[in-house]
Amino acid sequence: MNTLNIEDIASHPDFRRLATLQHGIAVDLRYASADNFVGHAVYDGIDCHWLRREAAGALEKAAAWLHEHRPGYRLMVLDALRPQRVQQRLWDELQGTPLTMYLAPPERGSIHSYGMAVDLTLLDPAGREVDMGSGFDEMTLASHPDHEVEHLALGVLGPEHLVERGWLRAAMREAGFQGIATEWWHFDFGDRVAVRRDLPRVL
Repeated sequence: MNTLNIEDIASHPDFRRLATLQHGIAVDLRYASADNFVGHAVYDGIDCHWLRREAAGALEKAAAWLHEHRPGYRLMVLDALRPQRVQQRLWDELQGTPLTMYLAPPERGSIHSYGMAVDLTLLDPAGREVDMGSGFDEMTLASHPDHEVEHLALGVLGPEHLVERGWLRAAMREAGFQGIATEWWHFDFGDRVAVRRDLPRVL
């Protein structure tokens, strides 16, 4: 398997630092703090402010589309490159709980560990996170895009939540990202099979 150490990313030509992204993209990596579903920092001094160039360029396109079609609103990155060592740590910590359904098994690997997935939300013109009806890393059915119609009918989600999720999804799809069924905030770039086959996994 083709691998790369996170410590070597800064000098690697195929990765871009999140701070270099244009169009007002904000960054708040939640796994670098305790503001996440495990309740503590899991990056512990590891620099994870990176994406592969392909995904970074596409994210800039998504931000530009959003700026054009909904002026004042911005993307905010909540997680980007997540090295395999962190993925393994999360997997080990959550073993025996239903929350493992939200993690790619370490042997298969998360697309985050290739720098080709990003978690994000929207900021409104005042710089506040918009209300998506459930929080980032809220591991409940309310976060599942594939349950949104039922949740709208049942009153679990309101029309305003689906509108905000729709804007985020539209911007990301416009740039070539694909969402997943269980997390409104997660988007992959590129074919997952090809990513795992052709690109180095960051350890």
